[in-house]
Amino acid sequence: MSYRGSYTSAAITTAGLAGGAYIAYHLYKEFQKPKLPEQWTQAGTLKNMYAYPIKSCGPVVMNKAECSILGLKSGWLRDRVLMVVDDKMNFITARAYPELLLVHPSVNGSVLTLNHCDLESLSVNLAEVVALQAPKTATVWTVPVPVYDCGWEAAEWFSRLLNRSTTSFRLVYYASQNSRGLRSSTNKIYKFTKNDTGALPDEVPFNLINEASVDELNSRLEDKVTHRNFRPNFVLDGASLKAFDEDNWKFVKIGDNIFEIIKPCTRCILTTIDPETGVRHTKAEPLETLKSYRQIENPEVRKSAGNSPRMGIQMALRSGPGGFVSLNDPVYFA
Repeated sequence: MSYRGSYTSAAITTAGLAGGAYIAYHLYKEFQKPKLPEQWTQAGTLKNMYAYPIKSCGPVVMNKAECSILGLKSGWLRDRVLMVVDDKMNFITARAYPELLLVHPSVNGSVLTLNHCDLESLSVNLAEVVALQAPKTATVWTVPVPVYDCGWEAAEWFSRLLNRSTTSFRLVYYASQNSRGLRSSTNKIYKFTKNDTGALPDEVPFNLINEASVDELNSRLEDKVTHRNFRPNFVLDGASLKAFDEDNWKFVKIGDNIFEIIKPCTRCILTTIDPETGVRHTKAEPLETLKSYRQIENPEVRKSAGNSPRMGIQMALRSGPGGFVSLNDPVYFA
């Protein structure tokens, strides 16, 4: 065989190997995707829906929303795409600063307005922030995330609120259309994908609470709580629902949107802060009661969760983005 013929044969072989590797890789990726259910059982209806534009701040009530890989959205109103950071660009939450819960944001067009009973309202045009600012780096659970700084007025507003200074804290806006990176410990037990962490939530972009589970918990409490203590995106209600039915589900369907349940939602001290007043419960309720009967039983998972009890489910989008959910939509499980 001539040199030219040998070269051509080798090139074809190499191309064939490369093509085979490409096909094998995509077959592997397809295999990795969860098989979506074909049979569904109705659990109830969507009773309430919330987005939390600023991490740890108050909710915005939604009647209809679009589902994206980063969470619920309606135009510039998006779930947990803003957060408050300290002077080292580390995120802060209402666990340490309960006053954040009493900040009530609203979004009109691209304008975010901050409201608090003790401060004058402040508006920030997010479109201008994106157009005029260069991304910086902040951290969420040690993971670096790209953010835009929302300016000195917002920084002063939050600093006055939280420690009466003028420069201790800043408001930042998530500067990516992709989910943030996984922290090193995330994928040890649960099967997170690179699209499952959302923008700035603690773990995943969608959280669902069963109202029957909240009612059952309240039957054990002197001081009653509401689903607002658990900061859900979706609140499920249904006459046939029993408390903690959701523990055994693998998928949830709302409208045409399909979500995979990644993990139970393990709860922290944030649940013990009254979302209406910002005051901590003196006996750390409802967390202490939840700890008495809602511990994770799997010993391997327990090593990761510790004594954090479960309440609600954490979900990621498995159908294509762009679908809509509306109040009173039927909610199905599989």
